[in-house]
Amino acid sequence: MQQRADTFDLSSLHMATGEGRRLNLAVALGEFELAGEHYQTQPAVVDVRLDVSRTTANGYALRLRFEAALAGACMRCLTHAAPTFAIDAREVSQPGGGDELESPYVSESLPVVLDLGAWAHDALALALPAQVLCRPECLGLCALCGADLNQAGPDHSHEPAPDPRWAKLSELRFDG
Repeated sequence: MQQRADTFDLSSLHMATGEGRRLNLAVALGEFELAGEHYQTQPAVVDVRLDVSRTTANGYALRLRFEAALAGACMRCLTHAAPTFAIDAREVSQPGGGDELESPYVSESLPVVLDLGAWAHDALALALPAQVLCRPECLGLCALCGADLNQAGPDHSHEPAPDPRWAKLSELRFDG
């Protein structure tokens, strides 16, 4: 396990312009709520690789890489799902560079502090698909009986419901 750092003081690196460092840290990602379901990151504290480069005018170029799984209910069949995501995020913090060059995760005052926990959480949130599934080909639940179609097999079917427009014809009797 690496050193846990939900925030990191970039100014403590004492880097000159053009200099770079690679840091191996650990950060807690927290939990996520998607479509009313709660999901936990696994592991709760992930190892991250942070590359820091010093730019001109007291700026920083940052790169964050890690892998994490998101555990919770599959959005189709409701069984356990824990897909893994590989994250590779970049940020630039160049004071006075405008909105595009100012990172919301880097403080503007001294000491220059990186909110690593918030950045890692947001980077994972941006990588999440629209639906968290147990597997990409998940078939979900039967709309009529609620059976798990992943286990029911290809022969799972139901008698089709009669068309309500023709319901009165079923009352006809041809007794002879």
